[in-house]
Amino acid sequence: MDRTIAPDTLKTELAGKYLLDVRRVEDIAASSEQLAGANWQDPAQLSAWADALPKDQDIVLYCVRGGGVSNSVVDALQAKGLKARFIEGGIEGWKAAGGAVVGKQVG
Repeated sequence: MDRTIAPDTLKTELAGKYLLDVRRVEDIAASSEQLAGANWQDPAQLSAWADALPKDQDIVLYCVRGGGVSNSVVDALQAKGLKARFIEGGIEGWKAAGGAVVGKQVG
């Protein structure tokens, strides 16, 4: 399974995706934005919430720039058999590609 999804691809395929914000606690605290409908979960607590994710839905997750956090979470979720990918470039890549964000609802 693919590990990533390009922002431009996601823009056309957003419907029906489960959006997961896995920015670190300090990163989410410093931000005022998120993708609309995203659910934030602390990546440091992954074992506590991963089993509650939808098993029959495509999961698209993001961190700040699509680096280590996204990679480690995708590895863990795919190992559990979940259909998880992360946005290339994270939320910053999404915004750079013209993707919409909304005021933060979480954190």
